[in-house]
Amino acid sequence: MTRYAENTSVSSERSRAEIEQTLARYGADGFMYGWDGGTAVLAFQMHGRRIRFDLTMPDRNSDEYTLTETGRERAPAQAAKAWEQACRQRWRALALVIKAKLEAVESGITMFEEEFLAHIVLPGGNTVGNWMLPQVERSYQSGQMPPLLPGPNDKR
Repeated sequence: MTRYAENTSVSSERSRAEIEQTLARYGADGFMYGWDGGTAVLAFQMHGRRIRFDLTMPDRNSDEYTLTETGRERAPAQAAKAWEQACRQRWRALALVIKAKLEAVESGITMFEEEFLAHIVLPGGNTVGNWMLPQVERSYQSGQMPPLLPGPNDKR
């Protein structure tokens, strides 16, 4: 199976700029980008909500980039090139996802909060998805429904 944009020549920087331009075009009133270790963070404000995507970047030391398909060690320049290609692919995929979500909202197919629900930032800084996923797992295991949202001082 092929990955979307797996052979793209579009740089990560250009994809980030495209995301920022797309967000502005659809009415975002805030944007930020940064990184911490192996995670890139892209966030924006729109429709009175803060949205955050935590994009796990490929591990540059992974065998996927340091070794060839036959298991031989790649030259450092070739390993860096393979890793950069994987980074470019992830940024292109994120640009596609954000653009598709915004267009679905704009076209009336879905609502903003529904489309971005997992990425809405809660008052404590966690996203709805990060907060809910463990509860969904517990709910399946126990057969009990989790509470809807945390209170302002809930540290679960």
